[in-house]
Amino acid sequence: MDLFSRSWTALRTAVAELPDEDFTRPSGCTGWLVRDLVCHLVIDAQDVLITLVTPTEAEPTHDAVTYWHVADTPPTGDDPLDALTVRLAAAYVDPRLLKFHLDDVGSAAGRAAELADPDLRVGTQDMVLTAGDYLSAYVLEWTLHHLDLIEHLPGAAQPPAESLARTRAMLEEIAGAAFPPSWSDQDALRVGTGRRTPTATEQAELGQLAERLPLVLG
Repeated sequence: MDLFSRSWTALRTAVAELPDEDFTRPSGCTGWLVRDLVCHLVIDAQDVLITLVTPTEAEPTHDAVTYWHVADTPPTGDDPLDALTVRLAAAYVDPRLLKFHLDDVGSAAGRAAELADPDLRVGTQDMVLTAGDYLSAYVLEWTLHHLDLIEHLPGAAQPPAESLARTRAMLEEIAGAAFPPSWSDQDALRVGTGRRTPTATEQAELGQLAERLPLVLG
């Protein structure tokens, strides 16, 4: 749960430090500008708040890794919810309003996470998890989206090293195999989730794992 807070704080800080002109640059998410991704983060923060106040007595059905399912096809940006996110982001007009909303809702989600009992059972998307597992799953979400945020912003701060390492470990557990040890965490995550096409050398290094990639997480 501490790693949730560190990864979430790092991501929100990276957004807060962006100059206004960067909000109209492409992000690492197909079909989304940086402003669209930031708007998605606002929705994510709302989901965290909703889930943490949705307790249940049912037994857990998922953990931090099985929370994620692998889709058959990569996103195109044409999904109705994705399209709604784009329209919502454009409605902010001034990037400062979007920054303010993320800081406002995002700070509340961060406080709720710090106050949550890790053993509390919560329900979301027809799943039951402990709050600890639910927040651990979001380390992957925050870390991948942090990489998306800075994809075309080379001067922006990277995600925390421990968040990258934990996300890589979760992705390897989902894949059922490890990425080449010589790969950086960033390369493993980008290639593993289809955010970057592997080079010919990387493809060879992946071996049989290449047949399972990309892992399109949802």
